[in-house]
Amino acid sequence: MCSHYTALKKAEQMERYFRARGIPIPKSDMWPRYPGVFVRRPAEWESGDEAVPEREAVVGHWGLISARAKADDLSKAGKKAPINARSETAATKYPFDNAWRRAQHCIIPAEAIFEPDWRSGKAVATQFRRADGAPLGIAGLWDKWRSATGEWVESYTMLTINADQHPLFKDYHQSGDEKRMVVILPDGVYGDWLTASAADTTDFLNPYPAEQLVAEPVTKTAVSTDEE
Repeated sequence: MCSHYTALKKAEQMERYFRARGIPIPKSDMWPRYPGVFVRRPAEWESGDEAVPEREAVVGHWGLISARAKADDLSKAGKKAPINARSETAATKYPFDNAWRRAQHCIIPAEAIFEPDWRSGKAVATQFRRADGAPLGIAGLWDKWRSATGEWVESYTMLTINADQHPLFKDYHQSGDEKRMVVILPDGVYGDWLTASAADTTDFLNPYPAEQLVAEPVTKTAVSTDEE
């Protein structure tokens, strides 16, 4: 799972790698509940209007707030909004079930993600990047919630899978805990992921090859956890 990541810093990278444009990047050092950027298929895409782009970049709350949430305002609704979703249970578990059922897939662009290495007995923050230097495209779900005052809030979460047998991620998190990793999508499936049906969602939830990633320890970086 992931509780800290580095978002893309330049808007042109969003267009080059994810074919989405026209959005300022609010933060690059991302922590839970921060506003971040995610990429999705526009709701109007199926209208047949050629002016509608294939993909759009959206600023949203990192931590999924279900459209069915009852809280009056964002400070309450977003307080415990999970930043990661277990892929094994997301289809039936609140607050992810609505987004899963509606196939509200998104991609979270990132330069790097961070995980704690406990092999020394202390948490050592470790940075994971793609070995080829390209950004990571993390599979996620998004939803849109309306407060009691009529405020619309977009939000997103990262999908995770078991990593007990992954050659790289199996060494991270505390001993005895289940090992988890976010779903990093191969470049060639971005379009298919964004348009996939709910029934086909699990076809994309696969471990990323360890040999295509680089892990480096980072000093003086706090690591937190948050997953449901």
